[in-house]
Amino acid sequence: MLNRLLSGNLTLGGAIAYILSSLIVIFLTLPIHEYAHGFAATKLGDPTPRYQGRMSLNPFAHIDYLGAACILLFGFGWAKPVQINSNNFRNPKRDMAITAMAGPLSNLIVALAALLLGNIVNLVYSTVLSVSFFAYVYLFFFYIAQINIYLAVFNLIPIPPLDGSRLLSALLPYKQYYALMRYERYIFLGLLALLWIGVLDVPLNFLSGAVMKALSFLADLPFRLF
Repeated sequence: MLNRLLSGNLTLGGAIAYILSSLIVIFLTLPIHEYAHGFAATKLGDPTPRYQGRMSLNPFAHIDYLGAACILLFGFGWAKPVQINSNNFRNPKRDMAITAMAGPLSNLIVALAALLLGNIVNLVYSTVLSVSFFAYVYLFFFYIAQINIYLAVFNLIPIPPLDGSRLLSALLPYKQYYALMRYERYIFLGLLALLWIGVLDVPLNFLSGAVMKALSFLADLPFRLF
């Protein structure tokens, strides 16, 4: 995404806002995402995330450097997946699905919070003298929301190490799932190649845009009176 933004009409201030928002996502949102997985798993009976030190918001406990680079380049990425032992769940398929959804749900909550903060900035901006600084701050929060929505959508693709693969494990019989996972490395490399050449841009942008519209509607509701 960064290369597409910089190749367009984005100003230097806008590019800086995007890079800063990406760093916030890498060092704050990704830890929240992975912590959400660990929290859900722990509450459902699996202590593995706690034993592995993943019940932490320390970014260095979660960052995958390739995934972080992909966030800067594409707006999509990942952290080190939290290890889950579904044998500790009372209902393995159901609880694995809940654990998988916890991460993307945390992204949507962060996105909604960022849109609300952006609206507050927009409200202040509209009541004071025209200052470009406020516009860039608003853009900063917008990019945080946008990247988090992209992360939520992207992570639901059913390919390891993305969260969608855990949802897939909850839907497929074990035999078919583990047969598919034998090729997970090659499938994931194929996914990266598709991202690089832009094949996935249209479906991912469409889905992300639909989610953005829904969350923007919710974030606008408290400000309809102003």
